[in-house]
Amino acid sequence: MTSPRRPDAKRPRHSGARGSVVAGKSGKQPSSPRPRPAGYATRALAVACLGAILDRGRALDDAFEAASERAGPLEPRDRALARLIVMTVLRRKGELQAVVSSFLEKPLPADSGRLWPILLSAAAQLLLLDTPPHAAISLAVDQCRDDHKARRFDRLTNAVLRRVSTLGKDVLAKLDPVTVNMPPWLLARWTETYGEAQARDIAAASLQEAALDLSVKSDPASWAERLGGEVLPNGTVRLQRGGRIEDIEGYAEGAWWVQDAAASLPARLLGDVAGLHVADLCAAPGGKTAQLAAAGALVTAVDNVPARLERLAENLARLDLKAERVEADITAWAPGRQFDAVLLDAPCSATGTIRRHPDILHLKRKDDTSDRVALQQRLLEHAAHLVRPGGLLVFCTCSLEPEEGPAQIARFLSLNSDFSRVPVAAGEAGIEGAWLTPEGDLRTLPCHLPRAEPGLSGLDGFYAARLRKQL
Repeated sequence: MTSPRRPDAKRPRHSGARGSVVAGKSGKQPSSPRPRPAGYATRALAVACLGAILDRGRALDDAFEAASERAGPLEPRDRALARLIVMTVLRRKGELQAVVSSFLEKPLPADSGRLWPILLSAAAQLLLLDTPPHAAISLAVDQCRDDHKARRFDRLTNAVLRRVSTLGKDVLAKLDPVTVNMPPWLLARWTETYGEAQARDIAAASLQEAALDLSVKSDPASWAERLGGEVLPNGTVRLQRGGRIEDIEGYAEGAWWVQDAAASLPARLLGDVAGLHVADLCAAPGGKTAQLAAAGALVTAVDNVPARLERLAENLARLDLKAERVEADITAWAPGRQFDAVLLDAPCSATGTIRRHPDILHLKRKDDTSDRVALQQRLLEHAAHLVRPGGLLVFCTCSLEPEEGPAQIARFLSLNSDFSRVPVAAGEAGIEGAWLTPEGDLRTLPCHLPRAEPGLSGLDGFYAARLRKQL
């Protein structure tokens, strides 16, 4: 079937969309830049960012900042909308691509510029973000015409997106979000580790937008009331996401910082740290450093990336908290002293944080783990030398993969008889029994902490083990 052709429309060279005809080379190239319609810059920013992530493998935050600099000044609400589009596409790319593909007669050629990011961005707006069809479609067509490789597909874009706007939700409803959006290798790994039912729960929760969790310096109940949130058992104040972080009451005065509830638990495993010397290793961007400093610890925050340490310093300045900052390779750092406690939040695959970093779904590969595991081993061995006799060592990662958690600790304890596990008890630091391994380590999952409101449910996936060095 073909759609009616306008009397003045040129005959297409080939057909590319079901139910439509598509021009092979369409539209005259403008001799001078056309005025940009309202909303164009926002969509262009989203598409540029998606292209950097999906085509060139850049991390979300780096890609968004780089694309924002090239885009020039935008209102905060426009930047927020662009980021929302990007996050939505990254979370639901499998579904969106399946819907768009269902209206294509043949695959798109590889040499089509930013056509796929444009189509995915527009489909996300039409199917998931309730953008008026005329706006999403016309802006997508404009973007195609401004891309020298995609402009020949402007009529295809128009035809396909019109079909998406009218029929796409029916196609979407028949898809299984878990199997369509999750990398098969990752779902298979989780199934092997956690069983099929829990693996599906983890995957489904990972595809949801995370709530906004705040760690407050004092009086969480009062702040929850002022901000319209709730206090979780561990003392975190949880809010529904929405608006700019900087506009929330208490930000400017440094009353709180953003930190997932699960990410706040490892530092709490050190207990009362007031007056203790604590080394926070791989410390940036500083959430755990802030926790320890706010609790009265004398913190030495160590990281090997200057820009990340600068960000940590800025966060501490806003919060009016103090910590010694050290730029060093932790595997070789020799401070000439030992600490009462050491917290090592080791670099990892971060598969427990997909809710907040959906680019992980597209950037991580099955064989990425081995190098990180080896680095974690070196970091853990060196961290052990920094703990004074009788002191505590907490090792944690935001990974769901066993080799980046339980297997690391099992190996470490087998090689270091001067350390022993200090099991975590249910109820300690607001930790539920379901969040503990049989050995007494912390293991949170994205599907933990369910709430009636999906937007207020869930935790990042974290693993933490608490060890004590013998006297």
